[in-house]
Amino acid sequence: MPNIRPVSDLRNYNDVLSEITVDSPVFLTKNGKGLYAIVDMKEYDRQRATLKLLSELAKGEQSVKERGWLTQEDVERELGLK
Repeated sequence: MPNIRPVSDLRNYNDVLSEITVDSPVFLTKNGKGLYAIVDMKEYDRQRATLKLLSELAKGEQSVKERGWLTQEDVERELGLK
C-alpha cells in the first residue's frame, strides 16, 4: 500500500523521513493531488541506473534498425581481434 501523506506533514519531517525505505517511498500531496515523491537514495540510484540502461538499449535498438546487425567477423575486426 502506498504511503501517502499531505505535504503539511513535513512540519514534522523526521516522522515522514523515518517511513522511507528502499521499496517504500513517501508520496506527498497538496490539496489532494500528488506533488512529490521522497525516495531512499539506494532506490534513487537504482532508478537512475535503470533509466540509463534502458536509454542505452534504445540506442542499440535504433542502431540495429538503421544499420542492421554486425556479424561476428565484423565485431572481431572492429575490436582488433582479426
